[in-house]
Amino acid sequence: MTDQLDTPVGAAGTPAAPTAPARRRRRRETGHASALSAVPWLIVPLLLIAGVVVYPAIALVQASLSDYSITGLRKGSAGFDNYTSIFQHDDLWTVLANTAVWVVVVVALTILIGLALAQFMAKDFRGRTLMRWAIIIPWAASLVITSRLFTLILDYEHGILNRLLVNLHLLGEPIDFLGDDSWVMPSMIGVGVFVSLPFTAYVLLAGLNAIPGDIVEAARVDGASPWKIYRHITLPLLRPALLVASVLNLIYVFNSFPVIYTLNDRNPGFSHDTSITYSYKLAFKAAERSVGMSAAMGVVNVLLILVVVLIYLRIIRWREVTQA
Repeated sequence: MTDQLDTPVGAAGTPAAPTAPARRRRRRETGHASALSAVPWLIVPLLLIAGVVVYPAIALVQASLSDYSITGLRKGSAGFDNYTSIFQHDDLWTVLANTAVWVVVVVALTILIGLALAQFMAKDFRGRTLMRWAIIIPWAASLVITSRLFTLILDYEHGILNRLLVNLHLLGEPIDFLGDDSWVMPSMIGVGVFVSLPFTAYVLLAGLNAIPGDIVEAARVDGASPWKIYRHITLPLLRPALLVASVLNLIYVFNSFPVIYTLNDRNPGFSHDTSITYSYKLAFKAAERSVGMSAAMGVVNVLLILVVVLIYLRIIRWREVTQA
């Protein structure tokens, strides 16, 4: 009633446009703020984004278009020669194939095993707290330390795994997990899944705990089998958590440098490298010793991960998931 009295009435009997004070009062009452009022809160984040993301991105593009000496001194513009050299490199397609296998297999196994672990951790049993701590502790360790530890475990001559398998008579002779071409990628994938599991399992556990228990109980009362409850209730309600875990794992696994570089350090060439370690070796370890080619590969890496994430979000229709 008060609002009606405050609002002016037009000549035709219809309510006239609200005055400026009325608009400001209505904006305060409905909780909306003007765009200018948000500027002071955005200055610090925008400066951080400019310094940490925008400036390095511009510097990376500039480096990819420049010619450098073997000691890293800029000699001038190279145009698109670095990109041409990258796409004409003999090992590029091997590296891209390794990257695709590495990302797809590690993310898929991490999601599947992480979902099983989350289901198990959601159960009520004695020792559950201890188990949860045991799963999260490896995630707190440095990736370089974890990878170096696995190089000792998987070592051909002195590794614990080979000694255990031989003593149990499961193997007749040791396997060179980090030197045999047929075992290097599976070994790296195993370590990649191990270091990715804790975060994924906890994200999915949070999603499982957010599912209302009364919905599951109502389905059970209606006679639904455990598989039908899981398929038609649990999995659909778990889609937002699965989306977060999948996208973050895609980015995390694609950019995983310490695991691949540490485990593959003893092997020459690029036969087991992904695009991330390939970019590093072009600048510091390969015969090319080219900062410009390394920067160009860095730009290609950024575009690759953006395209992969956008395609994935498009496939799963992320708007529907996030608005569910």
